[in-house]
Amino acid sequence: MASTTSYQYTRLGPEDDAGFELESEESPTKGKPPYFGMTGTQLNIWVTVACTTAMTLFGYDQGVFGGIIVTPDFLETMGNPGPDLQGTIVSLYDIGCFFGAISTFIFGETLGRKKTFMIGVIIMSIGAILQTCAFTVAQMIVARLVTGVGNGINTATAPVWQSETSKPAWRGKLVIFEMIMNVAGFSLSNWMTYGFSFASGSIAWRFPIAFQLVFSFVLLSTVPWLPESPRWLLAHGHHDEGVRVLVALEGAHATSKDEYIVNQRDSILEAVRAEQENAPTWQDIMKGRTGGTGMIQRLVLGAGTQWMQQLVGINVTSYYLPLVLQNSVGLSNNLARLLAACNSVSYLFFSFFGLLLIEKVGRRKLMMWGAAGQCFCYILITALLSHTNDPANGKTFGAGATAFFFLYYVFFGVCWQGVPWLYPTEINSLAMRTKGAALGTASNWISNYMVVQITPTGIANLGWRFYIIWAVFNALFVPLVWLVYPETANRHLEDIDRLYREERSIFVFRNKEATQVERPQRFIDADQERIDMIARTAREGSGIEETI
Repeated sequence: MASTTSYQYTRLGPEDDAGFELESEESPTKGKPPYFGMTGTQLNIWVTVACTTAMTLFGYDQGVFGGIIVTPDFLETMGNPGPDLQGTIVSLYDIGCFFGAISTFIFGETLGRKKTFMIGVIIMSIGAILQTCAFTVAQMIVARLVTGVGNGINTATAPVWQSETSKPAWRGKLVIFEMIMNVAGFSLSNWMTYGFSFASGSIAWRFPIAFQLVFSFVLLSTVPWLPESPRWLLAHGHHDEGVRVLVALEGAHATSKDEYIVNQRDSILEAVRAEQENAPTWQDIMKGRTGGTGMIQRLVLGAGTQWMQQLVGINVTSYYLPLVLQNSVGLSNNLARLLAACNSVSYLFFSFFGLLLIEKVGRRKLMMWGAAGQCFCYILITALLSHTNDPANGKTFGAGATAFFFLYYVFFGVCWQGVPWLYPTEINSLAMRTKGAALGTASNWISNYMVVQITPTGIANLGWRFYIIWAVFNALFVPLVWLVYPETANRHLEDIDRLYREERSIFVFRNKEATQVERPQRFIDADQERIDMIARTAREGSGIEETI
């Protein structure tokens, strides 16, 4: 049945084809307000609650098996698996996450952020139920794979949705806050498994796994009524709804005619138009033809941050810290669990410093400082663990190594916890943002799988020499970030598009605009000129109306 709604397009600029405001008799600002009447900061908070819950669940699920894999009843139920099979049980979750992220790469842009998110939550909930009910290795592996698919979808979608609904000044802080809550989930799982280690029977490991469903309940209660990304709506032709969401996110005082809303909308549509006019095919991208070089560079940089996050060695310990402290340092099961739980609190505390520094220091410096500090920690961990067999001072060397594991988490929490999840959503263009974030997340999970799979075997066979690998990777990443990674702090998402339309070299360290933390002045001036033009046009009453 055809709609009979009458629309008007008001042209706001003399030569701006993107400057049409879609209005109807059903104005975005009339009638009963959506989202339970919440707008502005309140609405932004609830979007953050949903995205943060997803990342908290990610952290919880990432940490919970570190305590379960050393639980006697679990090991007995699963037939006392050896190091290789332990690594397989834990790491196949990451393969599920990889395929979940790849599915987002393929279908996420078509479905939109909300629908994709809901699919991920439902799949992950099913996986949590299957894990809780598992009695054999085969059942647990299937359940881990299903849970991973859901988590891969969630972690590829939540940062994009958060970034595209946030104000530029909040974007970095909110995504970093999500990752802080990821650490909170990790810490909760450590304390949960430590507390239940005193229980007997299967409840010692089944309850911590089932607890994931609490997070699923929160997500299923919030995501359905929250707004879709306004950038996704505008990019897919839903102009009326896109403006409505921009107004709602700005606050109850805003209207669709406000200069700030019009400027936001026109900036997004300008980016969409530029992408459509210059977008290469996948064949162009893969062959490096005109227009594809900058795009593939941005995809590689976004995915590269996720690869680097895994290769700095975080999941050597995130998944296996009790096992590491038992087998590498020589601590008892109970003390290893307790120290892992205490470390998670320290990790959480120092992650808040990343929230304070992300915009002031920028992404580049945090990654370089973090890699340097983590390299230092792994060098000393390696040196100290090589002497733990000393009959007289072995325990002292083990205690020293444990202290540097704690310090490693300080550097990682401040510098590397959030940036690799934020960077792919910022560096990629609007047309490629979903694909870029999904590719980055898929890169995270496939590299995560590699690290998690080899760690038990590496510790068993190489001992202290295993940790040399991670010291070397950290050392390599300092110059790599300095050479090729542009700064994205304090930029509008559309600023990055402008930079890549002008910057052709992959080496950005010589380009001051590409590396400075402050937003380049010419971008600020361009926005002001657009706002002045809109205001001038409105004052002069020179709008052209066309009735369709």
